[in-house]
Amino acid sequence: MSVSRPQDIRLGGCLCGDLRYRASELIDAGYCHCRLCQRSSGSPVLAWVGFPASRFSYTKGEATIFASSDTGRRDFCARCGTQIAFRSSEVPDRIDVNIASLDDPAGVEPEYHIWVESQISWFEIDDDLPRFPDDGPDPALERRPAE
Repeated sequence: MSVSRPQDIRLGGCLCGDLRYRASELIDAGYCHCRLCQRSSGSPVLAWVGFPASRFSYTKGEATIFASSDTGRRDFCARCGTQIAFRSSEVPDRIDVNIASLDDPAGVEPEYHIWVESQISWFEIDDDLPRFPDDGPDPALERRPAE
């Protein structure tokens, strides 16, 4: 996937401005079609960008945490409800940030689709990006895109 870009600093925040963050060293970006992301965002797909957890910090406000599963939690603004990020206890050194919460969301392009086995039937994917039936590319497991 993408190569880390150490000098690439990203800023973002919630709709009301009470919660702001800073992140750097982009790892990768993608679209998630899982039911948890669909339900938490109210959208058929959620676009996210991954950063090392150590390179992400809130610069204003404090996120409210919601445990969306046994292994995942979502950070959001308690005032306006904007979902900012997802963290997995299975990958504690990574944070996935909602691309649309970035100040410049056009500056990050998703590279693949994950959890396409949960894709809503009427939602058409109209790109040539790799598609994974599950949580996506993992070099240790040598996963391959869905056919």
